[in-house]
Amino acid sequence: MWPLKKTMAHFPKIRRIPFEGPASKNPLAFRHYQPSEVIDGRTLKEHLRFSIAYWHAFRGTGGDPFGPGTIVRPWEKGRDAISVAKTRMDAAFEFFTKIESPFWCFHDRDIAPEGRTLAESNRHLDKLVAHARDLQKATGVKLLWGTANLFSNPRYMCGAATNPDAHVFAYAAAQVKKALDVTKALGGENYVFWGGREGYETLLNTNLKREQAHLATFLHLAVEYAKNIGFKGQFLIEPKPKEPTKHQYDFDVASGIAFLRTHGLDKHFKFNIETNHATLAGHTFQHEIEVAAAAGMLGSIDANTGDLLLGWDTDQFNTDVRELTLAMTGILRAGGLGTGGFNFDAKLRRPSIDPEDLFHAHIGGMDAYALAFKLARRILAEGKFEQFVAARYASFDSGFGRDIEKRRIGFRELNQLVLKKLGEPKPRSGKQEYLENLLASYLHG
Repeated sequence: MWPLKKTMAHFPKIRRIPFEGPASKNPLAFRHYQPSEVIDGRTLKEHLRFSIAYWHAFRGTGGDPFGPGTIVRPWEKGRDAISVAKTRMDAAFEFFTKIESPFWCFHDRDIAPEGRTLAESNRHLDKLVAHARDLQKATGVKLLWGTANLFSNPRYMCGAATNPDAHVFAYAAAQVKKALDVTKALGGENYVFWGGREGYETLLNTNLKREQAHLATFLHLAVEYAKNIGFKGQFLIEPKPKEPTKHQYDFDVASGIAFLRTHGLDKHFKFNIETNHATLAGHTFQHEIEVAAAAGMLGSIDANTGDLLLGWDTDQFNTDVRELTLAMTGILRAGGLGTGGFNFDAKLRRPSIDPEDLFHAHIGGMDAYALAFKLARRILAEGKFEQFVAARYASFDSGFGRDIEKRRIGFRELNQLVLKKLGEPKPRSGKQEYLENLLASYLHG
């Protein structure tokens, strides 16, 4: 049970969410996510490494570009910002425990109010970090990753690391230094960089080459500082093509890989892939996972989805089992996420204002990912898709096909092969409809 009984009042009507199985009609119970279920020697909680995004779950207000917030929580009352922040954190850890999430994530400004100066902001942060450390120890909940908010304050209106003002660059560096210190102090297993305003609105006032060089310098400085303080966590880049800027330099995984390799950073970074960001870039969630996995740079997942009819970053909870099964198959085929996890970077819809709605949303997301995990394991164990793909590329496993892959044959030799021996290729069906039906048999069988 929740160990800090003095804070039980935040969700007094809700106990720890139980697992009741697929037949359950209880809206406050898991149907597929049984945290203690052991699979391949590890519990499902250890496999999935779920995390709650503090900024949405406990700082989200239901606001959108067309109106202010609709969600008002009882723990937000009070005049002293530090006391309110501590009470909010008590409520958060009660929620983390009752929803059976082993991890949480935050931006520095999520957990502590920003002060009038950097020094005051740091003092505020220290007080809340001390409180978080006590709560983590009491509950066993761990920090999946930390990060710095380098996009909300007006000082960052033209970017942080890519800002044309060196003063802003220096301020951002100081803020990230503190965020790294805090992440290390709380045992964070990763640290994320999301370039919310690292891009441009117009090229009329932008030196693109110089801004990208500054961004690379910023990341190198972060790597150096992490080494100096002994932070062993994984650095992660979170791609997004646009919004809030028109173009962001971390557009998608492929452009991120190119940037990191160009600037000698690829050994230090992996990717935190968000479903909604993938679709904004014109890709599927599965595509971004496969691109990162092919480069050995798959790190973590921000578990959400968008609404294609709206076309902006709606950060909704994802319950599309088909999409998640395809994604999970790629993740498992790549060997998993290592120190990463599935962070619910998702927020309640604007009219969902009850505290109970916070549980319904996360239960749905966790169940969908748990079911997708189990379906993906079955798909990979039976190997039907793997066998089909292997057969499709079998011509490269021997003979001149293998010589092509090994680069032991050239255009002259291939030309002679086609003219004297091979002749015209015979087209072979890709069997897409068969494979889609096969996938459906797992989803609905």
